[in-house]
Amino acid sequence: MRSFSKFASIVLLAPLVFAAPAKELELVKRQVDTSSHCGQWDAVTAGQYTLFLDQWGLSGASSGSDCASLTSLSGTTIAWKNTWTWVGGTGVKSFTNIAVNSGLNQRLSDISSIPSTWRWSQSNSNVVADVAYDLFTSSSSGGSAQNEIMIWLANYNAGPISAVYNSDGTPQPKASNVNLEGRTWNLYFGFNGVNNVYSFLPTGNAIVTSFSADVNVFIKVCLHCLDRRRQLIHGWTLE
Repeated sequence: MRSFSKFASIVLLAPLVFAAPAKELELVKRQVDTSSHCGQWDAVTAGQYTLFLDQWGLSGASSGSDCASLTSLSGTTIAWKNTWTWVGGTGVKSFTNIAVNSGLNQRLSDISSIPSTWRWSQSNSNVVADVAYDLFTSSSSGGSAQNEIMIWLANYNAGPISAVYNSDGTPQPKASNVNLEGRTWNLYFGFNGVNNVYSFLPTGNAIVTSFSADVNVFIKVCLHCLDRRRQLIHGWTLE
């Protein structure tokens, strides 16, 4: 099977807001590397972000390529684009993502809000892919990730991990029609062999190309499964 797609994205991720007052960061435009990168493990850092190509399933395709580039950075707003063409094989070929390098190892209970806006577009829906926030938590600074919290904005024939599946093979949500930030979501829970995975998906398989919300609201929904006093932000990506 041949897959070709173009993806363009712009994200505003404000600094984490803590319970105690924090000094506001000055928003300044920065020079960034906007050249195209196509290497399997290429990485480009700009401000608090790093663009990773992460083509860990490259050998699973008979041919193809994946190229990505940053297009701009202004304060905490970053934009990037990704173009890929894959032929043959099964499974994930590439996992292009933006990693957030600031606010790590912060205790969840000390964070009052994580405001974010994400606008994106994609030229092809006949793919197996997702568009999502992906947050990892750990019980110790520098320790291994124990929990993964995903907020899916699009599900292109992929599907979340689940502990329970229906007779037709579709994942069964742990909670249905959860109202958060002006939209309804289904919450799925499962284990991927390494982490507990909590996945919020828009109901009705909606595609959310313009998203503005407090990401911390989704984390708080997992209060019954995460001890916020002991869990730290281990890392997070926009994928």
